[in-house]
Order: sequence, then structure tokens, then C-alpha cells
Amino acid sequence: MNDETLVTQIGRQRSDQRHFVNTAIHRGSTVVYPTYAQFCEAGNLGRHQLSYGAEGTPTSFAVEQAIAELEGAAAGFIVPTGLAAVTTGLMAVLKAGDHLLIADSIYGPTRRFACSTLTRFGVEVEFFPPCLGADIKSLFRPNTRAVMTESPGSLTFEIQDIPAIADVAHKHGAVVLMDNTWATPIFFKPFDHGVDISIQAATKYLSGHSDLLAGTVATTAALQDQVYHQLHDLGMTSAPEDCYLVLRGMRTLSIRLERHQQTALTLAEWLAGRPEVEKVLHPARPDFPTHDLWKRDFTGASGLFGCILKPVSKAQLAAFVDGMQLFSMGFSWGGYESLLIPCNPRSTRSSTTWEEPGQLLRISAGLEHPDDLIADLKAGFERMARV
Repeated sequence: MNDETLVTQIGRQRSDQRHFVNTAIHRGSTVVYPTYAQFCEAGNLGRHQLSYGAEGTPTSFAVEQAIAELEGAAAGFIVPTGLAAVTTGLMAVLKAGDHLLIADSIYGPTRRFACSTLTRFGVEVEFFPPCLGADIKSLFRPNTRAVMTESPGSLTFEIQDIPAIADVAHKHGAVVLMDNTWATPIFFKPFDHGVDISIQAATKYLSGHSDLLAGTVATTAALQDQVYHQLHDLGMTSAPEDCYLVLRGMRTLSIRLERHQQTALTLAEWLAGRPEVEKVLHPARPDFPTHDLWKRDFTGASGLFGCILKPVSKAQLAAFVDGMQLFSMGFSWGGYESLLIPCNPRSTRSSTTWEEPGQLLRISAGLEHPDDLIADLKAGFERMARV
């Protein structure tokens, strides 16, 4: 089935739902056993078998099966946050003495976890330029066990050559993890490009309504047991209400992404023509430096992109953002509402430098009409000009 159809079907077990359309919310901790034999067998039931609430419920099983199917993975897991998905994936494949390579454009909390927690437990962490591609081979050591990627980076939007990185990593016996939150499996199929563990912040597009915290991890068959045991050793159990909301959000994922994509491209084109804007950072635009990689590997673009203003004062920037009627300032993205935040990548780089003199803005195009969003931005530039 096409993905547009798939998202309406996956994670629905009609025989268990008494023929209701949606999977029910199953709350519970204790599972009771009618016989001694069944009690003795409880510890050997395996995944997606009811034994104790922390091991999952029919609601969490449904969303995990849906994630695996949409990702094209051997197994899927749901965890309480996107960061929990990152940390679970990394800890499942790393141990003391291992060497980890991380793209320099990575999500800020991923960087913080690697530098503060993984190093404390004896993992060597090294950041690499996100556009390195196959040349990453020069950074591999005998103890390199994993490469953490995010394509595009969610601040500066560099597209990484994931197939080339995966080819090098696998030749060296390392695994590739990818944060695929920006594209989702609708616009990028990580396992078709050599990824071993795919991570998403379901808080973003899978939810789509800015009322949920959740993360997902999808794996190859070779890694599913490692991830499963790591997840449960850490007590990563998601509430059934959150699992239900992820499933509900997935039903409209494809159609929402189409709208996000079109609105973002419309806004990017308009911003590119503004005299206040130095450049637009959108992987789907032909003028973007890694556009060719996006065109080769991706089937679409989401609603998150950036633009760099020509140098402005703090007062001018404040005048621009403070009077917005539709764009709000908030650190998330992927919801129905449009967001806009000023960013400073200089503080989150180590193997590369951010040398743009102008102010970077990150924009999440929501589901509002693009004409109204453009009017909001235009009014912001007019306020800026009056300062």
C-alpha cells in the first residue's frame, strides 16, 4: 500500500477492538494469571505479550506495530519523549571504551547527553562536519561502534549523505542511528538507505497537535533485542493515553505533511525575495548547498526551515517577533500552529563554525493559510523598519 493508505490502516486490530475503528486505551499495571502453569510461563512470553503493565499494553503494542510497519523496520518501540528515543538507541549499542561519531548539526539535547552522560560512562565522543559524507572514513578508529546522524539538522538543515556514511560504517562494523523527525518515514525511508536505528520525536509530526510528548525507535532485526532490553532496563514505559494520541495523529500524517510542505515552500519563496533576508535555508530549494542529496534521497520536505536576516539590532529583532499574530515563539515544531524562533548555532558547534553574521530564524510552517502567514511576516518587517 502507499503510505497515504498505510497510515489509515496500521495499528488497528479490529478483533481486539470490538469492531470500533480506533484502538482503545488500555490502562493497567497488574496482569493476573488463572493457572499456575500460565504464571510460570509469564516470564518467557516475549514481546507484545501481556505480562505486566511496564512491558506494554494492547495500546502500546498497536502503536509499536504501526511504527515498525511505517518505517519498514523489524521492530518499533515507543518511549516517553524524543530525547528518550535518542538516549535509548545510543545506550543500546554503546559501552565503555567505544568511540561514537556524531554530526555537528545534531539536536542540542543529543549533544548534551553525549558530552555529559556518555563520556562519564567511558564512551569517546567525536563530532564530525555534517557534510563529510564518505570522507567520514578518516575518522573511524578500531573502537568506533556507532555514528549518530540527523538529516537535515533541525537548526541549519544540512542534508547528510546517509547511504555513503552507512556504507563506511558497516564496513567498519559500526551501526548508524538517524534522527528522522524532520522528514518522518513519509518523506525518507531510513532503512532503505542503510540506517540501523531510526529515531523520531513523535511529539512533532506524528502527534501533530502540540499536546503530546513521545518518541519512537525503530530497528533492524539484528538490533531489536538490544534495544528492547535497554528500553525496559531503563523503565521506558509510555502512558496508554499518549500511545493512543500517537496512533490518532498518524492517521492524518500524510495529508498534514503535504500541507506543511507546500506552506513552507511558499513562505521560503516569499522570504527569498525580501530585502531584509540574506538567505533561506530550505533543503528543497535548488539554491540550498545540499539540495542534490535531498532530491536524491527524499520524497518530500516538511514544514521546518530557516532563514538568515541581514544584520539587525536586538531592538529590531524584538520588534519583528514581539508583534506576531500567528507565529508564536516556542521550541517545538511539527504542530498545527506556526512557530518562529531566533537561533544561534555558534554555541552548538565544535567540529565546524557558524560564520553567518546575520540572525538565524527557524520557522515551522503550520496549517494556517499561507497568505495569512505572509501577512504576519510582512507586518513584522514593517515593525522592524520603524525601529
